[in-house]
Amino acid sequence: MPKAYVFTRYGGPETEALVEQDRPSPGPGQVLVAVRAAGVNPVDWKQRTGYARPGAGARELPAVLGNEVAGVVEELGPDVTGFTVGAEVFGSPVAGGYAEYALLPTAVTALKPAALSFTDAAALPVAAATAYDGIHQLGLPSGATVLITGAGGGVGVAATQIARALGLTVVGVASEGKKDFVEELGAVHVPSGLDLAERVRAAAPDGVDAVFDLVGGEVLEAAATLLDDRTKLITGADRETVARLGGGPVERARTAAVLDEVARLVVDGRLRPFVTGTFPLDRAAEALRTVEDGHARGKIVIEVAR
Repeated sequence: MPKAYVFTRYGGPETEALVEQDRPSPGPGQVLVAVRAAGVNPVDWKQRTGYARPGAGARELPAVLGNEVAGVVEELGPDVTGFTVGAEVFGSPVAGGYAEYALLPTAVTALKPAALSFTDAAALPVAAATAYDGIHQLGLPSGATVLITGAGGGVGVAATQIARALGLTVVGVASEGKKDFVEELGAVHVPSGLDLAERVRAAAPDGVDAVFDLVGGEVLEAAATLLDDRTKLITGADRETVARLGGGPVERARTAAVLDEVARLVVDGRLRPFVTGTFPLDRAAEALRTVEDGHARGKIVIEVAR
């Protein structure tokens, strides 16, 4: 039977297990995909602890972990058009992706370009698409300056590159250990920690035009003091705090069209997925700990052998 990495109840890592499950069957508007790679994101372990996106219903347990995959279409659901069996695709699964098989809704599934590996494609639907949505939501003109907090993480790495491709100056907040990495992306590095606002002002004496926050909490509060126009304050990490500060959350498009765009950026050489670690499915726990511990640079991906 196919294998999947699940959490059996809400809680910590002790709730996780590699199990065997029946191969799922696609419903209307869905395709069954033989997974080749699954991206690992902070939202994965947060969902294990009970977090749910606004509007999302309760998950049936045990639940498969993971929110982005790339693989090969094995079966089409009723009335599905635009996809064929054998097509190479990537997208966001209906119910988890750390598995040998996953169901993908066609609305958020895109055909994988031949020049894009499964591993790199699996790193795009969450982090890169969130970054793309956020940078375009800010709508800054070329030459403007954007402050990105959490610039060394999966979304931050993509957001920095997308912003630079649009001609924006990026000030990236990250730990001192990620300084060289952030500068390699083309950003001005500012170390995280106390007195953040003062350090940003020193690094960008002409000020910043927008803030794309990926940390939340005190970091978001400090970054907000740098802006007069709070409509240019967005977060992918802390909806409650940003609402209190007069900003807003990243508005996710969650469409195949956005996936097409980020894949094109990769193929054109303007966006590197920066997959810095890969793990087989039977080491999914180790992959998730790498992200959960907060020390990962770039993206971590689980590769599913065939």
